[in-house]
Amino acid sequence: MSGADTQLQPRKAGLSRRQKRAVSRGVQYVVFVAAVIAFAVLADWGQLKNQFAQWDLVKQMFPDVITLALKNTVLYTMSGFVVGLVLGMVIALMRLSSVGPYRWLAGIYIEIFRGLPALLIFVFVGVAVPLAFPGTEIPGGTYGKVALALGLVSAAYMAETIRAGIQAVPKGQMEAARSLGFSHARAMVSIIIPQAFRIVIPPLTNELVLLFKDSSLVLFLGVTLEERELTKFGRDLASQTANSTPILVAGLCYLLVTVPLGFVVRRLEAKAGEATK
Repeated sequence: MSGADTQLQPRKAGLSRRQKRAVSRGVQYVVFVAAVIAFAVLADWGQLKNQFAQWDLVKQMFPDVITLALKNTVLYTMSGFVVGLVLGMVIALMRLSSVGPYRWLAGIYIEIFRGLPALLIFVFVGVAVPLAFPGTEIPGGTYGKVALALGLVSAAYMAETIRAGIQAVPKGQMEAARSLGFSHARAMVSIIIPQAFRIVIPPLTNELVLLFKDSSLVLFLGVTLEERELTKFGRDLASQTANSTPILVAGLCYLLVTVPLGFVVRRLEAKAGEATK
């Protein structure tokens, strides 16, 4: 068969790549809509309303859910974040140190505290520390314990994030600083670390979101009525009323903070991506 005859043969029928993607998206939309309709038809809305949407209980939670529970949750989170950031910076510098024992200690710390569940760290701070050091009180009472527990948990992750940020700064920055007469320590503090923090702000903000949720573990330390955070506050009221509405309201209060923070993280990541283009 000649080349001209071959060219005249009709192509085999079939979908193009773009058409296949369009069909795939259409199927996914259909499945999603079908799942929503099935949920709307099969769900017992009366039972859901009785268990999760009692307006009288919602009104009963205010203003304490904001002025007490949410306030304590924010205080716990911020104090833990500060402790974790300071400790994480120290560990990151130890990981980058030329002194072998510093690197080994930092590596052991990171592997241990990244591998342990956060609940065990809270138990360790609340139970093991008082047993190991009788008569010793952590400054700040419950707030100090939570700050230490959250700080220990987050420091391992922050240390690796900060270390990666420092290593992402071009080596020429350090060389230029040293050529201008800066010592290594002064160059790190004045030039390298500030640039590294601009790089790691998005992941550190994401760590703040995770800490905000982990603050719910404070209930395992044993808290007074005035020290309750959102989860403890919601659970106590749910137990008293035999209704889950307080837990739903507490969850919505978490979203009041985590959703805007998530938006901030996405914006920071987008700006960081534009800066690297």
